[in-house]
Amino acid sequence: MVLPFKHEPFTDFNDDRNRKEFEAALELVKGDLGKEYPLVINGEKIFTDDKLVSVSPSNKEQVVGKVSKATKEHVDQAFESALEAFKTWKKWTPKERADVLYRAAGIIRRRKHEFSAWLVYDAGKPWNQADGDTAEGIDFLEYYARQMIELGQGKKLVDHEAEHNDYFYQPMGPGVTIPPWNFAFAIVAGTVAAPIVAGNPVLLKPSENTPVIAYKLVEVLEEAGLPKGVLNFVPGDPAEIGDYLVDHKDTHFINFTGSRATGTRIIERAAKVQEGQQFLKRVVAEMGGKDTIIVDQDADLDLAADAIVNSAFGFSGQKCSACSRAVIHKDVYDEVLEKSIELTKELTVGNPSEENFYMGAVVNQKQFEKIKDYIEIGKNEGELVYGGETDDSKGFFISPTIFKDLDPKARIMQEEIFGPVVGFTKAGDFDELLEIANNTEYGLTGAVISNNRKHLNRARHEFHVGNLYFNRGCTAAIVGYQPFGGFKMSGTDSKAGGPDYLQHFLEAKVVSETF
Repeated sequence: MVLPFKHEPFTDFNDDRNRKEFEAALELVKGDLGKEYPLVINGEKIFTDDKLVSVSPSNKEQVVGKVSKATKEHVDQAFESALEAFKTWKKWTPKERADVLYRAAGIIRRRKHEFSAWLVYDAGKPWNQADGDTAEGIDFLEYYARQMIELGQGKKLVDHEAEHNDYFYQPMGPGVTIPPWNFAFAIVAGTVAAPIVAGNPVLLKPSENTPVIAYKLVEVLEEAGLPKGVLNFVPGDPAEIGDYLVDHKDTHFINFTGSRATGTRIIERAAKVQEGQQFLKRVVAEMGGKDTIIVDQDADLDLAADAIVNSAFGFSGQKCSACSRAVIHKDVYDEVLEKSIELTKELTVGNPSEENFYMGAVVNQKQFEKIKDYIEIGKNEGELVYGGETDDSKGFFISPTIFKDLDPKARIMQEEIFGPVVGFTKAGDFDELLEIANNTEYGLTGAVISNNRKHLNRARHEFHVGNLYFNRGCTAAIVGYQPFGGFKMSGTDSKAGGPDYLQHFLEAKVVSETF
């Protein structure tokens, strides 16, 4: 009997025992830093001379691992392996495929702190953020396993007299998963597990920033009994193999999470039918956001400030769901701003491998420079009222930063920064609050802090985002509870962690038999 889905609980680090166990995991992982990791093609481990070198964002002298880089020739080998594996993997029952995911979830659950510790080093995540990332990865495995068993039963159709109709789902064929670095375990797990449990082999190209934790998932799935060739690990330089993976004639789907620019490029390239390609490629793309928290005239202002600060600065704002825009009713603007500044002053910044800081470093030098440039832009567009300090002497550290009195069309109110920067602007009434909230090209998440039911009901339909929250922050969607995906240039609204997600990787078939 399969138990109903319930999300993996988070660790309470106020508990001294939990703190000591996590510190022990950090020491355990520290002993494994700097190792070399292979490609995995058809179950074979292949080491190459050319390596991706992952360094800790909080200590750029600390090498987390060196991961072999795949070439186009390796990609071709991986597709040959995937096509061969597909012949048998597609014949496994949904229950048998789901059991692999259940076993993988169990392995990770037993080693939860270890995986979170890898995230501290590989992605620079603070403890709570790393713990949540690992928990979400477990959730994806558990949830998609249950969903596949349900979808394996097909859908009920109407039968004519002397005719029986069957509606069922079948796998598509090999595809490519390209996950991001910010949820370096959870999104890797989810974007790999969904097509695999649906019966499709996957070529996984992890982010070049966080390839080590991705390899750890490959190890777990192998241990859980995934047959060779079903998951092929092909990290590499996007400039060398990115387009090749997308364009390949045997790529049935591309499951992508990342920037708007890369996502639209993938969609454009996937539309072209290659020589020898006998199907249309599907693209599942989650492409970022510019997310707004609205604070109404009639609102709990302490709740509003807490929602803004934690949504803006959790994991240094490196979430596509992060609040980077606070749009406040003019009558409560000054008070919400002041409360937000006071809360932000309490946040700690430092190396999370040494202590449980609220914020760590941003992921790399490129992001550091980009965010630093936006802070300078913000100084010309509004007033810097808190933060703005940067320090890359040892790691890529940026203080939580707040700007006020911004024009809603200002660059830092329109462009995705992906860092710990939030801009405040005011509005005269709820019509204007909604108008500003909807004035970007993105439509991923948003929140409304209000006690006015009429306004909440309006926002339910008029605030054009895929995930809308009332009287809470705009981050921290939980698998199975808040399926995730957005509108407009935020992507294809895939609703990851929801009841429709697996159908992106399945073909629906109808068989009608007359008696």
